Amino acid sequence: MVDKLVLKQIIQNNREEIGQYQIVHRDVRTDGFNCCIFVGVRRGGKSFVLYEKIQQMLREGHSWNEILYLNFEDDRLSGLDINDMDTILECHMEMGGVAKPALFLDEIQNIDGWEKFARRVSDSKYMVWITGSNAKMLSKEMMTTLGGRYIPIEIYPFSFTEYLRWAAIPFDDQSLLSTGARVKLKQSYEEYFKWGGLPESLGLPVKRNYISSVYQKIYLGDICTRNKISNPNLLRLLIKKMAEGVKQPVSYTRLAQVLSSAGGKITVPTTSSYIGYSEDAWLILRLHNIASAFAEKETNCKYYFVDNGILSILLIDPETTLLENLVALHLFRIYGHDPDNERVFFYNNNVEVDFYIPEDEIAIQVSYSISKDKETWNREVGALQKLPKVLSCKKRLILTYDEAQKIEDENGTIEVIPCWKWLLGKIAND
Repeated sequence: MVDKLVLKQIIQNNREEIGQYQIVHRDVRTDGFNCCIFVGVRRGGKSFVLYEKIQQMLREGHSWNEILYLNFEDDRLSGLDINDMDTILECHMEMGGVAKPALFLDEIQNIDGWEKFARRVSDSKYMVWITGSNAKMLSKEMMTTLGGRYIPIEIYPFSFTEYLRWAAIPFDDQSLLSTGARVKLKQSYEEYFKWGGLPESLGLPVKRNYISSVYQKIYLGDICTRNKISNPNLLRLLIKKMAEGVKQPVSYTRLAQVLSSAGGKITVPTTSSYIGYSEDAWLILRLHNIASAFAEKETNCKYYFVDNGILSILLIDPETTLLENLVALHLFRIYGHDPDNERVFFYNNNVEVDFYIPEDEIAIQVSYSISKDKETWNREVGALQKLPKVLSCKKRLILTYDEAQKIEDENGTIEVIPCWKWLLGKIAND
């Protein structure tokens, strides 16, 4: 049984701390749902979504008597289990709280059986916002247990627009007419491009150490410890190899051979399991080949990292890889990344196209530059000229680091756009 006095101290500490946070608005839509599950990578900003909602409720006139927040990664709660959940509610009421507070339960995956409590309180008409760092929280089995009572929402590190909002750099059309504003925006783009958007890294003068510590926690805690991996070095090598091959489909067999020659024997099933564990921890995100047969869809995928900062610390020369990774993350923010991921694809069948979105019939190539090398121009443009013969394409884009032009062909226009403009959701003035 958890100590009630300790629980009350934690609840009170949370009340005092949350009101002091300076919150950057996140572009997260809940569409009015009272019961939400926010899932994403560790330190990706899920807690700040809860803090923003709590601060909003307080501004609207609600009191802490109507709100209960608890973070289940608090080391003072290490002995807590599912049988203590009602005790938490009792403590809240003993502190003068209402019987049915709005519940904000952070990193609840640490409590075995949490989904049964979550279902019960939703049935009792509580408002419940839950966060977790394990993709299994969105599994079909888990959502079946919850009985459709919760809306799942994926939370990623800051998007570029959220980053600019944090930096107080305007990006509206009027501001972008100013040379000074554009210079600041470009400088922010360069920083964001390399170091990503982990919220707590943004104000740090040296980001690498913080990002490395987050990566170590994901790698050692969320993957190794949680899955009882006996050879962490092999997992480390696997993640490193996947970072180096972000732009290419991953063959489990080939990856197992490379790892076996470098770090000790590893089988294809174990390689597959390690990749699955990394996906569960939201470290990597899978992309299927729309041209693959059903049997090959799961074994010949591309993988992207959840934040450019994490990818940066794993690579020596990361520029072109970071650009494609940035585009993938933005597409996942727009279209989602459910367990089956049937909204964003790549195409690889004689022609290679980096991204294809069937519902909007958009094809996207990513290239750091197409103007410096004729071979690159031919490859990137040629693929988009051939793709309409096999897939419908209403829009064809080539996203570059900072180049722009229009290319006309028999199928219409291929737009070459700087990635930073595309990330802002508009084509800014040159």
